Amino acid sequence: MRIGYKKIIWLGIFFSVLIWSGINPRDQVIWLLEVSPAMLALPVLIYTRTSFPLTTLVYVLILLHSIILMVGGHYTYAEVPFFNDFPDVLGLERNNYDKLGHFAQGFVPAIIAREILLRKHVVAGKAWLAFIIVSICLAISALYEMFEWAVATTSEEAAEAFLGMQGYVWDTQADMFTALLGAIVALLLLSRVHDRQLARLVR
Repeated sequence: MRIGYKKIIWLGIFFSVLIWSGINPRDQVIWLLEVSPAMLALPVLIYTRTSFPLTTLVYVLILLHSIILMVGGHYTYAEVPFFNDFPDVLGLERNNYDKLGHFAQGFVPAIIAREILLRKHVVAGKAWLAFIIVSICLAISALYEMFEWAVATTSEEAAEAFLGMQGYVWDTQADMFTALLGAIVALLLLSRVHDRQLARLVR
């Protein structure tokens, strides 16, 4: 089966960043936990690429989200270098790379959910579509927070490295709000572009 150049580029970027991420990460277990969503998504994308091919926009967003996960896995979310310096510039008290990750956790699934719901004709009406998409993204965020909580109960070190709370007592709530914000922003910014790509895909 022939593989197009876009897929080769996509896979090349994915595996290049994954290999870099896995070379001497700060913590092997945390690395595996952080990058596992990307590694689980890859076989699903490969399996569905002929039976249910996605829009270019969705593939690009999934790749960007995977890169965010891999960078966070390599350094841990509380120690990503650029975001270590960023707080000093803005007068912040913590490394906020984890907030970028949670923003993506809402932003990317919002467009994935939108594509599936529209193509499968699950929802009629733009208002209901937006409401259900945002609800799905909040559910994903809540599920991930429960997973983080389960990991954190194994040890104090795991809690600090995986959760990246950095002493912030409202970190869980802030993470879910950031994912909510990401979902809303994605729908506001990308719905028209997504609609155009969907129209070309279903011809």
